[in-house]
Amino acid sequence: MGQHYLDHLFAPRAIAVFGASTQSESVGTRLFQNIIEGGFTGSVYPINPKYKKLDHKTCYPSIRAINKPVDLAVIATPAVTVSEIIHECGEHGVRAAIILSAGFEDTQGEAGAYRKVVLAEARRYGIRILGPNCLGLIRPINNLNATFSKNNAQAGNLALISQSGALCTAILDWAAARNVGFSAMVSLGNALDIDFGDVLDYLALDPNTESIPLYIEGIRDARSFMSGLRIAARMKPVIVLKVGRHHESAHAALSHTGAMVGADDVFDAALRRAGVVRVMTIEQLFSAAQLLATTLRVHGNRLAIVTNGGGPGIMATDRAIDLGVEITQLTESSIQRLDNALPPHWSHGNPIDILGDATHERYRIAVEACLRDTNVDGVLVILTPQAMTEPLRAAKAVIDASINAGKPVLACWMGELQVEAARELLTKHKIPVFPNPDASVEAFAYLTSYHRNQQLLMQVPGPLARSSEPDVNGARMIIDGALAERRTTLNSLEARALLVAFGITVMPAVTVRSGNEALVAAESFGFPIAMKINSPDISHKSDVNGVRLNIVNAQAVRGTYNELVASVQALLPSAKIEGVTVERMYNHPHGRELLVGVVRDPVFGPIISFGAGGTMVEILRDHAVAVPPLNDFIISDLINQTHVSKLLGKFRNLPAINIPAVQQVLRRLSEMVCELPRIRELDINPLIADEKGVVALDVRVVVDVQAPMLRPYAHMAIHPYPSHLRSHWQLADGTDITVRPIRPEDAKIEQTFVQNLSEQSKYFRFMQGLQELTPQMLVRFTQIDYDRELALITVISEKGREIEIGVARYVIMPDGESCEFALVISDEWQQQGIGSRLLTCLMEAAKTKGFKTMEGEVLTSNSAMLKLTKNLGFTSHVSKDDPAIIVITKAL
Repeated sequence: MGQHYLDHLFAPRAIAVFGASTQSESVGTRLFQNIIEGGFTGSVYPINPKYKKLDHKTCYPSIRAINKPVDLAVIATPAVTVSEIIHECGEHGVRAAIILSAGFEDTQGEAGAYRKVVLAEARRYGIRILGPNCLGLIRPINNLNATFSKNNAQAGNLALISQSGALCTAILDWAAARNVGFSAMVSLGNALDIDFGDVLDYLALDPNTESIPLYIEGIRDARSFMSGLRIAARMKPVIVLKVGRHHESAHAALSHTGAMVGADDVFDAALRRAGVVRVMTIEQLFSAAQLLATTLRVHGNRLAIVTNGGGPGIMATDRAIDLGVEITQLTESSIQRLDNALPPHWSHGNPIDILGDATHERYRIAVEACLRDTNVDGVLVILTPQAMTEPLRAAKAVIDASINAGKPVLACWMGELQVEAARELLTKHKIPVFPNPDASVEAFAYLTSYHRNQQLLMQVPGPLARSSEPDVNGARMIIDGALAERRTTLNSLEARALLVAFGITVMPAVTVRSGNEALVAAESFGFPIAMKINSPDISHKSDVNGVRLNIVNAQAVRGTYNELVASVQALLPSAKIEGVTVERMYNHPHGRELLVGVVRDPVFGPIISFGAGGTMVEILRDHAVAVPPLNDFIISDLINQTHVSKLLGKFRNLPAINIPAVQQVLRRLSEMVCELPRIRELDINPLIADEKGVVALDVRVVVDVQAPMLRPYAHMAIHPYPSHLRSHWQLADGTDITVRPIRPEDAKIEQTFVQNLSEQSKYFRFMQGLQELTPQMLVRFTQIDYDRELALITVISEKGREIEIGVARYVIMPDGESCEFALVISDEWQQQGIGSRLLTCLMEAAKTKGFKTMEGEVLTSNSAMLKLTKNLGFTSHVSKDDPAIIVITKAL
């Protein structure tokens, strides 16, 4: 759909350099030198009224004096001058600018005023800004070094995006010493305009980029970040180094979930959902980026280790356990095969110690046996240069054994001089080689993490499960009622009613305000009962001894009521006591106490937590978090991250709990946070789970007033699958038609649909000769971000399978207010009103999303499309760039 809006930044044909000078060590001097010495082949125009010439080039007093097109402005002048420069650039037709200048750091005061004026001028003219206060940009393939760094970048296939310019300079120096090359290096600086999401969107389709390492200090816009991250991660590996991991949340949490879930927990969960790999050091950042840029992939977490030394094998095992990598058990057939070929004293297990005198033949046999083993997903081969060792011959044996294996083989040749030639040989044959066991196992963990997170990325759950519909309106009324009374904490009955509205089983309860009322309630429920203090000022009842359990007869009820109220009042005289909640005791001899909860992260919005419950949750801190919306796959991953998950199956004399019932509660919580953006915190603790099902014994909900949202689900970091856009209708001949948003699993029917189009239809749609979608195009067309784009497909059902017969899609334009669309209908289904119906559905969805304008490009020879769009109210004009193209537009 045309060129990318950042093409002027990454591939300019002409650059204006504001602040170019001859002053030694000035930013402008170094910048201008870098652009010239880097060999940029386009036009370079230095701008500085103090000079007539710079480096044998005419130096201009302003951009107005150039009289030639300029794509990119690079600005190294004082902050006070920048807004006027952006204005002049806009008048000149410049479309991108890099602002290196400092002085924009604060959002308040003088710096804040500069920011607002510069951004307003940029938006007025449609200029995209990188920076300010950034190092700049390097694009080796274009010989572009628009930075003031003393280093340049070698050409390669890694694209680094960093918030820290200082770190970029260190990384460039580090990379040069290790022969690491880049397709791009981007320093974001203060990210006044262009942020991670924009650059990731560009690099996702960049053919020169194989993997993308990111250095992150903080996130401003979670939706934009997650959107760009997920788009890029669908196309190529993304690796993240995030600093500030131990920053404590600033707000005082009122729930256990809020107290336990830290900012780094949430960030980690977001990265998992985005399909990326997280690392902790710069060395790991580039090790993972280089490894994942290869074709090596795993389909599981089970590692086999072959070693000629017990110590390194143990070191590798220790690191594997740290990282959650499974040291797999070999099959009996593999053990037998190794028994027949290895000396009697081999380890007879994994790690497979083939002993210090291991020959190259032993290495070959052991590696082949592991690669054939169905319990093995990858093999790590370790060699230490002992007296009888032949490192080079052993390397050749490993290479031979790994040919056509279909599983990754990683090598760890320890030492230096004796193994140097072997390492070079392994590298030449594309077997990753590492200097020590820790780095080797970490590399395998990158592969397994990438595999797992890519599976999470493929999940596109909707806001509501397909089971019984929750009473969303009733739940909203409960929250509105509390807020109308200026309360942000729901009382016990309101909180329980909220759960019931979403189909979560709770213990019946009633609030009483006297001993006599307590007795009536107890007799109504039947004994034994529990009594709990009811106060809006008390977050955790157990902390103030506000719970009494197993009250077994009527004689004890009134006395317990009075004693409970008196003891809490004595401990907290200022607390407002609204009575006592009476509920029947839940008999759960086989039950496990769990906690499920919600907390609103200030960056990523609502987060769902699962873990061990009870009174000691904040001490045990056994929990995991996930970014909603959730489905069964994501829920299983969430549960399996916790220690308590190991207690949910059959354990000693306890039967396995009803796992589907727990999953259903988490699905319902996901629905709740999608549909109720006013929930700030929610705890169900404990949630009792046994073989029969689950029941919530206690719940706490904190709400607040949210500003009205212009778009549905704007409070969430990941947009749910828009299932509400699904519709059905019937053609005149009785054929049932379904229109629905596309999903990742539609890749096969999408490819078949395009393959079956006539040559003319393909040309009308793609404006080029095309037989089928490339793998990259197929990913981009089916794995979409529903916040920024939409593809509606029309399908029919034949013999129990879906067949795609049409597709309409839009993508958001850089202005954020308009979208560009495309439409194609299968040849044999044209002229039946499907195109008109499908495009109407797409326009309605775009209007609901808040877009003001929809536009598209149609070939002048495509008379059917021009007629259809005219009938739907589109206006048209001939493209300025190509008279064979008609631009059609409609206000929504």
